[in-house]
Amino acid sequence: MEGRRVDMIKAVTVACDVVTPYGWGVDLCWEGLLSGITAIRRIERFSTTNLQTQNAATVPGLTISRHESIIMQMITPLLTAIAPEIPHETFVILATTNGEIEILQKSVLRGTIGAKNSLPDHLLGKIISLAGTAGRGMVVSAACASSSAAVSKAASMIRNRELDSVLVVACDCVSEFVTAGFSSLMALDSDKAKPFDKNRRGLSLGEAAGFMLIMSEERAAREKRPVIGEIAGWGLTNDANHITGPSKDGSGLSKAVYNSLRSADISENEIGSISAHGTGTIYNDSMEIRAIKKVFGKRPLPVYSVKGGTGHTLGAAGLLEIIIAFESLNRRVVPPTVNLRDTDREAEGWVSPRPQSFESPMTLSTNSGFGGVNSALVLKKAETIL
Repeated sequence: MEGRRVDMIKAVTVACDVVTPYGWGVDLCWEGLLSGITAIRRIERFSTTNLQTQNAATVPGLTISRHESIIMQMITPLLTAIAPEIPHETFVILATTNGEIEILQKSVLRGTIGAKNSLPDHLLGKIISLAGTAGRGMVVSAACASSSAAVSKAASMIRNRELDSVLVVACDCVSEFVTAGFSSLMALDSDKAKPFDKNRRGLSLGEAAGFMLIMSEERAAREKRPVIGEIAGWGLTNDANHITGPSKDGSGLSKAVYNSLRSADISENEIGSISAHGTGTIYNDSMEIRAIKKVFGKRPLPVYSVKGGTGHTLGAAGLLEIIIAFESLNRRVVPPTVNLRDTDREAEGWVSPRPQSFESPMTLSTNSGFGGVNSALVLKKAETIL
């Protein structure tokens, strides 16, 4: 594009990692998705007798403990490994919808621990301590767009020269409380989620935790940090349609996408692939395809959802999907949409049960959530390794 702003401060990702139902690390998640095999399986953590489904995607080896929450069992190893590389003055953003929900459950059902210890700001304090930073931080809780909103906030603060180092940590777990809530909404697939399939019946819950260390390009270069990719643009909107249902015409999400393109100072023709929210619910997937077509017209792009493999990881979904999108950019291939068997008519030509290749160095990641929140991020492949 002519007139492109070349003087913008760039926000770049210099480190990231994630634990998912496929196991520990980005590679295991990528390989699991690429295999087309789902990590959604029978729930062993609590009784599902009165629930809509018996299945969810849980991280292997984690158990309900008297001493440590599922969240901390995921976060502690991740942050302990990266802590020496995190600058002391780094600002920390925690993204979550429910945090250490087990603590609240125990408090209500058994009276074992104070409910205040389940608050997200209490978890933020634990994360700051693990990261070894100076103590500055904030919580972003924006339903299922929490971590994509947190990454947007981090990139915005860097671009505006407020900060030059931000750590985003995202987490949510599969709990009896959350599963019962979605079950009461009749939002769960009784078997396994099938994003963009014409026979989709609902989502499958999942759990994940991850981090992303984001710096200004100048600081990354000065410290000779390897650059994974750039957070090039972002957009956040609210369609104010319904407390749980999205605007069916996709107007809110399409506006978020347009805003992200404007923020990145690019045209829609420069995007090569799309990591969609793709929950497997009837209304979300239809809305999302309509929003994508509203922006990109009749030019089909490789579109995919990871949630047939990982389940819907709620507040961690955006960060997980951004990390996978960077992996996709570096490999120039999008993973298959796991569990997709019979593509919905609206999604034909866009979504595939097989890997799809693309050439552009830029991709789009979208998320939507309860309350009508929508987010979109433009991600750019690292041009050089600093």
